[in-house]
Amino acid sequence: MTRRIDHIEPFRVMQLLERAKQLEAEGRTIIHMEIGEPDFPTPPEVIAAAQQQLLSGNQFYTPSTGDPALTRAIADLYQREYGVTIDPERILITPGTSGAFNLLYAVLLDSGERVLLPDPGYPCQRNLVRLAGGEPINIPVDAASNYQLDSARLTAHWDAQTRAAVVISPGNPTGTLIDPTMLSALAIGCQQHGGYLISDEIYHGLTYGCRAQSALAINDRAIVVNGFSKRWAMTGWRVGWIIVPPELIEPCRRVMQNIFIAAPTLSQRVAIAALTATKSCEHMRSAYDERRRFLLETLPALGFDIVIEPQGAFYIYADVHRLTSDSRDFCWRLLEQAGVAITPGEDFGSFRANTHLRFAYATGIAQLREGIDRIRRFIH
Repeated sequence: MTRRIDHIEPFRVMQLLERAKQLEAEGRTIIHMEIGEPDFPTPPEVIAAAQQQLLSGNQFYTPSTGDPALTRAIADLYQREYGVTIDPERILITPGTSGAFNLLYAVLLDSGERVLLPDPGYPCQRNLVRLAGGEPINIPVDAASNYQLDSARLTAHWDAQTRAAVVISPGNPTGTLIDPTMLSALAIGCQQHGGYLISDEIYHGLTYGCRAQSALAINDRAIVVNGFSKRWAMTGWRVGWIIVPPELIEPCRRVMQNIFIAAPTLSQRVAIAALTATKSCEHMRSAYDERRRFLLETLPALGFDIVIEPQGAFYIYADVHRLTSDSRDFCWRLLEQAGVAITPGEDFGSFRANTHLRFAYATGIAQLREGIDRIRRFIH
């Protein structure tokens, strides 16, 4: 076993989920507010397209960089939603966004080179950087910057070994959006330092009362990662995409040919149908907003302080210092004693992690109401 593996941290929310499943197998009813997976079925347009594709018998490899019909459809999406014209050759189809980041870090990083990440932020990012031999640099962010990286933090932490900075907007675990002016400044800063801005936009399309702006609408040199898991409720289909500057197309193609040959053909073909499922997507987005507003109304009265109202995704990041100084212990006791699963802050970094936790509202409103009742009884 390599020494690199010693530095790979567990994905703690999955540990919580495994314990929750054990309790359910024992007959307990668990309210799930820990996992960031849509509870909606894949849109019917996608299922119908999958049935037709299976009957066609054509499940052979696509080009390593993706089905040209899908890359053209994604380019059309960027034209419609952001007014951005993108050469489809720059759009590379990957097995989910995890595959996209594995590809990206394999291409960008030599041993010991650094990637700047927000803390709190998506936990797997740190481990994906380490697997590529790089060094993740967690930068504390707070309400003052809307839990997003800004140019001052970028400048303070960038050095000769830094290759990229990552922005997640809407954010995980915070649900916050980065201001377009801040995003522009970050992109310019990365470019001036000779590196890349990487914009994780997996929660685009799931915003409330506002619209997220793609980094490519601000700076053509940005690298954008997105996929079908969240907005289109297609987690198990494992299909995502990455949009890269022209000089990265060929090295990415070579790596893709070796590490996964191509994304699943069936998933790529049905993803084209997903891009037309606007009615289903709006139904899901509206339901998430209802759930978000319910939690924003009920959680503060129980002692959960929400400093910044989330504008996107399906998460609320709450300060629990009034209830505990150990959010890990709080979350595990809540699961065992009350049957409610939420995620402690330690999963997302180290900055003020002991006094923060994340609620995921990717579960029905009735379950959320029951969960709030259980939390109320647990606290009091």
